[in-house]
Amino acid sequence: MDVLMEPHPSTFVHARHIPELYRLAAEKYESLPAFATRQKDRSWEPLTFRKLYERGRAIGEGLISIGVEPQEPVGVFSDNRVEWALADAGIQLCAAVNTPRGIELTDEELVYIVNHSGMRTAFVENSRMAKRCLKLRSQMPGLHILINLDNKETVPEGVLSLNNVESIGTKRLNEGSAAVDTRSDAVKSEDLFSLIYTSGTTGKPKGVMLTHANIISQTECAPVRLSCTDRVLSILPIWHILERMLEIYSVSCGACTYYTSARYFGEDLKQVEPTFMGSAPRLWESLRHRILTAVEKAHPVRRTLFYIALSLGIHYREAVFVLRGQDLRLRPISRIKILLNKVVAAIQWVIILPWFGFFNAAVLESVRRKAGGSLKGTISGGGALPSEIDQFFNAIGIPMLEGYGLTETSPVIAVRTHDRLVRGTVGPLIPQTEIRIVDLDLGEILYPNSARRGNGRGLRGEIQVKGPQVMRGYYKDDEATQEVLDDDGWFRTGDLGMITFNDSLKILGRSKATIVLSNGENVEPENIEMRVKMSPLIAECIAVGQDAKHVCALILPDLEACREAGFAAETLEDLVKQPELRDRIHEQIHNAMQNPLEFKRFEVIHDFRFLSRPLEVGVELTNLFKVKRHVIHDRYADLIREMVEPEVRHD
Repeated sequence: MDVLMEPHPSTFVHARHIPELYRLAAEKYESLPAFATRQKDRSWEPLTFRKLYERGRAIGEGLISIGVEPQEPVGVFSDNRVEWALADAGIQLCAAVNTPRGIELTDEELVYIVNHSGMRTAFVENSRMAKRCLKLRSQMPGLHILINLDNKETVPEGVLSLNNVESIGTKRLNEGSAAVDTRSDAVKSEDLFSLIYTSGTTGKPKGVMLTHANIISQTECAPVRLSCTDRVLSILPIWHILERMLEIYSVSCGACTYYTSARYFGEDLKQVEPTFMGSAPRLWESLRHRILTAVEKAHPVRRTLFYIALSLGIHYREAVFVLRGQDLRLRPISRIKILLNKVVAAIQWVIILPWFGFFNAAVLESVRRKAGGSLKGTISGGGALPSEIDQFFNAIGIPMLEGYGLTETSPVIAVRTHDRLVRGTVGPLIPQTEIRIVDLDLGEILYPNSARRGNGRGLRGEIQVKGPQVMRGYYKDDEATQEVLDDDGWFRTGDLGMITFNDSLKILGRSKATIVLSNGENVEPENIEMRVKMSPLIAECIAVGQDAKHVCALILPDLEACREAGFAAETLEDLVKQPELRDRIHEQIHNAMQNPLEFKRFEVIHDFRFLSRPLEVGVELTNLFKVKRHVIHDRYADLIREMVEPEVRHD
């Protein structure tokens, strides 16, 4: 299939629920590709909108034939693949509830999700995952039917293949059965669309109940509009709600989603030339590192030209941000000062423009081609975007449309757009969403509050939201639901933030991640960790120090970067034993945190210990590379005690 599609006039598909969305998309976009999968010969095999619906309908009919009931949880334990989308279409069209998770979950998590949800049927990625489930079957007595998504494999005994289920459904449809259509027509917007178990950064997973109305509201309120000429690259885990929402939104717009992987990401960026994608900060950190590494190895003249172009890009974008009113405003600014700032920015823009125009075309264009060349923007979610990464990609001409949300909010609450791209924030709220900033200690509503300056803008507190995207609650857990969701529909995010004076949301940290020192000072670890990780020698930093006098940290060195810096070591274990490395890391931490305007004295890292092995997804990290702090504190308790125990207060 040719990656570049011919323009085709289209409009956005409006639907009441997901089954209707699949049907209407098939009618509207017909033979256009909905999904595309990389083949061994580097071509792309398409799945059209018509085939997506027809095959999903057959799979849904097949699920009904094997006993799946309306609103019954059906598991999908698989990573990204086109069969995932087909399984989801079948589950939705038979009015069941997709209950997904990637294959990196532990046996304990797998058993918990199956038993807690009460699922009887589950799709699995391959025979390996099927055998794993069969081995654990005694601990999951309710799970009766396993369906292997990989049709190229020979399935284990007692396991169905996706082809089996689809063939059963096709035969029933040919014989005149219309059970799947009856089910689809009966779906209500308040019915459950998905049951998503959180990745557990703070403990036992909770089942988030999302309705059809929740996810449809996200497609209706999306601030970025796509069309069937757009190409969307899929790299985030599909079972995470951000990627899932983007794929459903792409279906509603007629855009094609191309499945890639970390292994082929760089190559697929160039071949597919995506116009849009969802992403995570770690992805852009890695791409920036690759770009800068290539620059350092280039001829000195080329290296100099790049850094001149980058500097011009930074100053050019900063001037544009000020002229558009997109500069970060954490405090009230008088109209006179705003005007003066714009005058200065205009002068800066006029001076830089001709130089930037030349270097942009001569130097930065080739850099952008490494990110596909056609990328209109990317919504980065799943964690805070480091300011250096944000500045770098905006400077070279790739807009970073950072967003904010949670699984419980389907997920988007706020997102930066091209027109409202205020760096350092996650942008304005999406339509139909309300927000309030609440004092955690007193419970006072700080924003909106007409009694306070600027209606409460610039004041820090917990972010609470209300809107059509907020979940129904946690599955079989009324107590946990009542902790975060009040009777009026306000959801407590557990995140700290503020509304800026140009009406964008700024995230300040996670209330549950807050470190409280023995002197009562509160420390938000994320900002410290992001700053320290900008050191090329540091792969990971986890700030600790609850109840201690000072902040300390666990540091994971970057083995390859340290080798390039002259440290001879075959393994991390060998590397961390070198005293010279500790001296170098200590120096880099000190340099990273010496700005008194950015870090207060009590926030500076006082001591650190090295980790001697990488953090693993599914163990210390979630699938989006978020650190599971509770796991880190348990697993490395001895190292943490070495640093903080002599200082810990004793009540």
